[in-house]
Amino acid sequence: MTVVYRRAGLVLRRGAGPADPLVRALQQDLRKLGYLRSGIDGQFGEDTERAVRALQYDLLHGVQHGPDGDAPVSLAAFNRARVTGLTGVVDEPLAACLEDILEDGRVPMLPRSDDPVRANRAVFERVRGLEGLRVPRPFLLAILLQESDGQHFRTPTAANADDFIVVGLDRNDVGVPDHVTSRGYGIGQYTLFHHPPRADEVAGLMLDPSRNVERAVGELNEKLERFVVGPTPGRQADDRLAEIGDGPLRRCRYAPGDARYMTDCVRCAAETLVDIDAATPLHRRTTETLQPTQYHPQTTYKRVPARATLGCDWPYALRRYNGGGVNSYHYQYEVLQRLVRPPLDD
Repeated sequence: MTVVYRRAGLVLRRGAGPADPLVRALQQDLRKLGYLRSGIDGQFGEDTERAVRALQYDLLHGVQHGPDGDAPVSLAAFNRARVTGLTGVVDEPLAACLEDILEDGRVPMLPRSDDPVRANRAVFERVRGLEGLRVPRPFLLAILLQESDGQHFRTPTAANADDFIVVGLDRNDVGVPDHVTSRGYGIGQYTLFHHPPRADEVAGLMLDPSRNVERAVGELNEKLERFVVGPTPGRQADDRLAEIGDGPLRRCRYAPGDARYMTDCVRCAAETLVDIDAATPLHRRTTETLQPTQYHPQTTYKRVPARATLGCDWPYALRRYNGGGVNSYHYQYEVLQRLVRPPLDD
């Protein structure tokens, strides 16, 4: 595969100007390799520059072994001393590295859809129809809307040709902003810490949305059972302990067998709504308040379902689903807000 932008004297860099077909081709390749979050528009902007720098980082420092398994190959193997720094600029040597990666059968390309609107609708309706879940479907749907806007594939527009699978990029290496530490894929944002993914992961977790969502179901249920009130001291949910205490885990305010059991969440959530701002303590046993972060710049949330009055522990589980710290409270408020918005009307 010869990339159209590989040519002597090539220099593609961030800057204003008309859409460039070479930049559009570059963006498509960065997208299919999992470095560009979104956007195939021919404009070399900040997101494209960050994607280029992330690729350069992996060409310099990429490893094959990740905390969740091995990548099929280390991206550093494709460098061969052609990339020497994190410039954010695409020159002919970097284009040659991209060409070699794209030609190597060990590196799978991220999937795309010929009809993403139809595919997304089918995926979301399939999730809405799931039966026998270990978690409340309204909470699951709210999480999927927060994680990916309920989309498995990006929907292209007249200005943006992106129709690849939704991908989220986390950069949590303190002091190394060009290191993409993990990627979430698809509607359920199935997270992988190694890169590139293996072919079986593309086939089983990206091309199969049901398995993608099953991971989200399993993780949310695990957070409920292991990280709300136990069993490990020090890893419980502080907000739950402050507001409810350390009593038995509560899956639902209604008993199993009741038709409302783990299904009436929208009505329960709408009973008491509160406003959150930068002066609101994260919970009653702390003076810490909501602070802006790199992922959540806002500090005000209007009409948030009051987690302490829902009668279940899923609000605390979904915060732990996002980890800990201030970011997890932002996430909790955002998902709870989605719980009482359409299309969560079942």
